[in-house]
Amino acid sequence: MAAGVSQIDYGMFIMPFHPPEKPLSQGYDEDLELIIRAEELGFKEFWIGEHHTMKFETIVMPEIFIARALGETSTIRLGPAPVCLNQHHPAHVASRLAMLDHLSKGRLNLCFGNGSVTADQELFGVDPKDGGRMALEAMDVILDLWSHGPPYSHQGEFWQFELKKTVDTQSLIGYIHQPYQLPHPPIAMPGMSRNSFTMKIAGQRGYQPFAHCLVAGNVVADMWRTYAAAAEEAGRTPQRSDFKVSRSIFLADTTAEAVKRARQNSLGRNYEYIGGLFDKGLGRRIYKRDLDMPDSQCNLDYLMTEQIIAGDVEEVLRRLLLLIEETGEFGTLVLMGYDWDDKASWVHSMELFAKELMPALNRAICGNGR
Repeated sequence: MAAGVSQIDYGMFIMPFHPPEKPLSQGYDEDLELIIRAEELGFKEFWIGEHHTMKFETIVMPEIFIARALGETSTIRLGPAPVCLNQHHPAHVASRLAMLDHLSKGRLNLCFGNGSVTADQELFGVDPKDGGRMALEAMDVILDLWSHGPPYSHQGEFWQFELKKTVDTQSLIGYIHQPYQLPHPPIAMPGMSRNSFTMKIAGQRGYQPFAHCLVAGNVVADMWRTYAAAAEEAGRTPQRSDFKVSRSIFLADTTAEAVKRARQNSLGRNYEYIGGLFDKGLGRRIYKRDLDMPDSQCNLDYLMTEQIIAGDVEEVLRRLLLLIEETGEFGTLVLMGYDWDDKASWVHSMELFAKELMPALNRAICGNGR
């Protein structure tokens, strides 16, 4: 039996998404300002995506961006989402994340997964079909390296290395750094599909399940069921407070204004852009509530009723309560962030989200309205 939640916290995730004509430095400055504003508005956590070869999604190493943001913030927790483990040597990942955790004084969150951008996979010479196994092996390596001192040895399917001969216990050469948070920072895993492999692993290991914004509510519900079943089979009690659900939400003073803006601004353009990427490969299956639905119907009109929640505070609250009725409670609502094509409207949406929507949601679900 899963434990419930006493309060819904809120965080934010950026891929990020910026138009290619916007200078990279401007996009980075705006994303940094977004983190600062999120902390001021009480957001508990902030997640940054990793993409290496995309003109629209511009942060290639979230850890560098997080290190920059640490100096501008003091309380908000920051994390890469996910670290694309199939694209990096796990010993390098272990070292750089341990260092970042110390820089953050323990404000680092982790999300482990495999990168799925086709161009990134080609660049790094990884086979898409190996992504899940590579990520799982890398996780095991990283956690092992963090659990003890030298010597180190791993002879796996995808990585093989040893650090034995050159270890010197007098000069202290040959040691891999361990994190500030012991045994390691909190770990989440992303879910994007029914009967999700990553949700099974997360449930078995006690990691936090993190539902993607691109999927419909019934898929989010399936992710929890998959996670909870795996946790219980492993002898763990699944905690609904660990469940993170990301949603694309845009608020305005009236529902008509919010809907109009969301259809035309960077939020709506992002979903149409990603839909175009799906059309070049897997198709729009990820978007679908009903798998028999034709791809042609997975358009913006459909997305505005499912993945995108736009309205005034009352309407967005209504939509979220319907979502929770389907998915069950979750511990963190993760707001998706997009390009500031109209900064004033985006900042106003964030303020309505933090100051009005979240207190109303907590009153409705948890009986409190912090």
